[in-house]
Amino acid sequence: MQKHKKILVTRRWPEAVEHKLMNLNADVTLNLTDEPLSATGLVQALEQYDIICPTVTDILTADIFARCDRVRTRLLANFGVGINHIDLAAARANDVAVTNTPGVLTDATAEIALTLMLMSARRCGEGERHLRAGEWNGWRPTHMLSAQVTGKRLGIVGMGRIGTALARKAYHGLGMTILYTKRTPAPAPVVEELQAQHLPLDNLLAQADFVSLNCPATAETRHLINAAALSKMPQHAHLINTARGDVVDEKALAKALQKGDIAGAGLDVYADEPKVDTALLNLSQVVLLPHMGSGTVETREAMGMCALENVRRHLADEPLQDRVRYN
Repeated sequence: MQKHKKILVTRRWPEAVEHKLMNLNADVTLNLTDEPLSATGLVQALEQYDIICPTVTDILTADIFARCDRVRTRLLANFGVGINHIDLAAARANDVAVTNTPGVLTDATAEIALTLMLMSARRCGEGERHLRAGEWNGWRPTHMLSAQVTGKRLGIVGMGRIGTALARKAYHGLGMTILYTKRTPAPAPVVEELQAQHLPLDNLLAQADFVSLNCPATAETRHLINAAALSKMPQHAHLINTARGDVVDEKALAKALQKGDIAGAGLDVYADEPKVDTALLNLSQVVLLPHMGSGTVETREAMGMCALENVRRHLADEPLQDRVRYN
């Protein structure tokens, strides 16, 4: 008789999804402490489990794979769309399939990008801290003046699902002019709907009042926004990052903000999560959120169901619906 497959879920999932997961015909282990696995824990997981359901906190490098005596895992059913924390070459070399959860977190992440843009421009983080500290002494015409967002130019770096959703919210809701940069032009219906202008990155940076990063984390996009890129932005501009932390050179960003080269920034992701650069923490003109872009009940449940379906298909020996294609 064939033994049940062993599945490890590395972090807690929404209760509704965990309930369905536990009803699979498999031996499921939940991480009840909800603490990130150590490097040693990841090695042991690859050696002991047939399926691992990782998240962005599980850094599965080539070295982690190399430390295994034998990789037992055949599927990494990632809870999330980004897979830059998984060394795909090492996974392929060890015959490990990788899936992700695309398409289900589009609106939630676009909402957070819009939230950060509004918070940064309107100085909402500063205002709340000011009030909570008991420093507000009443309304006056010149108190905490900020930048209006309606009608301004939004530059989107990466016009995929999330970038397009953000563009729609900004164009239809705030009357913003949409600029974007992408390897290939966006589909004609999208361009026509949003009157969007396709520009090279340097031109976009020079013209946009707000720059939103919505591109994947790859070797090519690492530190895409560096000191040289930041120098091209107007002094009144704001940078928004809901993509991945290493798309931005955080030290260069902190210096640009300290010098007043740009007006502000809104960040939901960081290069060394959960650590945040001290220089950024000390700047009042930066809005900092704890990687909560997809963090709605609806979206996290949908992500879990998507990962669960990939697990179910693997167990049933069916084609995976969200398999990541190796380069």
